[in-house]
Amino acid sequence: MLKINNVEVIYDDVILVLKGMSMEAREGQITVLLGANGAGKTTTLKAVSGLLKSEEGEVTDGSIEFMGQKINNKDAENIVRMGISQIMEGRRIFKDLTVTENLIAGAYTRKDRNNVKTDIDLVFDYFPKLRDRRNQVAGYMSGGEQQMLAIGRALMARPKLMLLDEPSLGLAPLLVKEIFEIVKKICHEEKTTVLLVEQNANLALSIGDYGYVMEMGKVVLDGECSKLRENEDVKEFYLGLSDIGQKKSFKDAKHYKRRKRWLS
Repeated sequence: MLKINNVEVIYDDVILVLKGMSMEAREGQITVLLGANGAGKTTTLKAVSGLLKSEEGEVTDGSIEFMGQKINNKDAENIVRMGISQIMEGRRIFKDLTVTENLIAGAYTRKDRNNVKTDIDLVFDYFPKLRDRRNQVAGYMSGGEQQMLAIGRALMARPKLMLLDEPSLGLAPLLVKEIFEIVKKICHEEKTTVLLVEQNANLALSIGDYGYVMEMGKVVLDGECSKLRENEDVKEFYLGLSDIGQKKSFKDAKHYKRRKRWLS
């Protein structure tokens, strides 16, 4: 569904962030994108969703194709209309609007207005907590409820591809697990392809189908998520486990040197 081929991204005409980034997201699957802070994960999502322009960023080389159509230079609004929705890091809901008003706003590109009410009920089926808060001002809800609303608002656009950026950020572990299970359910039941950027590597790999590991603006490792979870490099650096199952300290991880075979 999505193909990113040898893409370079520059900010402010001087800062090179993506350096030959290549990956793909397969239709009907959850694709996981891992990497340390500053690896270029969020920039990759913004390159796909057309949000780079708002931050003085630009795709200067390579191509991004969605369902066979090149989308490098399209505006964000047109990309949404094509079927791509991004849930940004930090949730970014309309805090002064109610839950229902936020969901209606998510459907602004749609022409089938008669079906909007049906899809609001669908969102409430996936996130029952939102049904109880339907008339509440969104800014007064908990972080977890706001994250549910952000995902629900994206669903209202009926996306073919959903881009999720750090959905676990600032949330309790049990709530994160609940949200991830719902994302997996949405992927399978609504046939929505998902590209997931997440720091919680273990949980992301547990629901994902295929994964990529980024470092300094490009992919250094990829494979099926089940195999990446067993990869010693991934276990040691991203999951924080040594060969004997001991948790590594932050100091150890900070000075970690990746194995030479990653460069091959």
